[in-house]
Amino acid sequence: MNSRQIMIYTLLALLPGTLACTWFFGFGVLANLMICFAAAVTTDFIVNKLRDQDWQLDYASLLTAALLALCLPPLLPFWMAGLASVFALVFGKHIYGGTGHNVFNPAMVGYAMLIVSFPLAMSFWPAEATNQPGLVLETKSTLTQGLPEHDAVSSATPLDEYKFREAMTNAEYFGEQAEANFSQWMTINVGFLLGGILLIYMKIVSWRVPATFLATIGVLSIVFYDSGSSASLGSPLFHWLSGGTMLAAFFIITDPVSRPTYPLGILVFAAGVGLITFIIRTIGGYPDGIAFAVLLMNAASPLIDHFLQRREVTVETA
Repeated sequence: MNSRQIMIYTLLALLPGTLACTWFFGFGVLANLMICFAAAVTTDFIVNKLRDQDWQLDYASLLTAALLALCLPPLLPFWMAGLASVFALVFGKHIYGGTGHNVFNPAMVGYAMLIVSFPLAMSFWPAEATNQPGLVLETKSTLTQGLPEHDAVSSATPLDEYKFREAMTNAEYFGEQAEANFSQWMTINVGFLLGGILLIYMKIVSWRVPATFLATIGVLSIVFYDSGSSASLGSPLFHWLSGGTMLAAFFIITDPVSRPTYPLGILVFAAGVGLITFIIRTIGGYPDGIAFAVLLMNAASPLIDHFLQRREVTVETA
């Protein structure tokens, strides 16, 4: 299987999670995808022309655009999505020499730029109103020429709500509204999990990488669960099925270019992403720390390889 086929199958594996996102959050998900795709293709075309190279559709760029778009709030202004896609391709890919040479995950480069530059815009997520998914609400709004209530327009993610629940226990927090909000993200994460299982079945992704990442988050969650008291940092199930956990586990940290090359180093990388993600989620200033965790471990990848290479040389010499 060549790299082009791998990219195509990976894009197809994103479909279950993408459909779930669209069902709950509306057409904004598809709009973000189209804008990011268009910006990525345009950026590739311009950069290739500036380098006097022939342009060909790069499926790696389309995958970067798709991963970035699926991380963005559906209510995000269109120009921000386009800007993030251009930034991801220029500063995450082309500045290092193009596909296969990037030091950092390009999609996470674009996302990190937005979350640092426009934190307020990145915090608005559509809310479920009267238990109707976003796609239903948008269709009804179109037919009746009316807008949904203000409460249906924006809300916090479960990770936001849980971090700032104050003195509430787990049982008190998971009331009707919180449970409804969590069920959306749970369904979305299950969608990406199904796509990830397909990639493992097709031997595109090794099961060890997502398993190490999820196990790290799971173990830390168990240690600090505290039986669900007001001081609890969340159960393993909550962390696995909230935010972008499954998207990261199967589609982001599995990027073979920006991670270490040695098998043990790859597992250290995955565990490091899980550790930093958990720290940022629970005591950091951002609700979900996956992007920063990935970028930090991308930066550490050469160091990990360096120590593992020295270890192999020492063993061979001995």
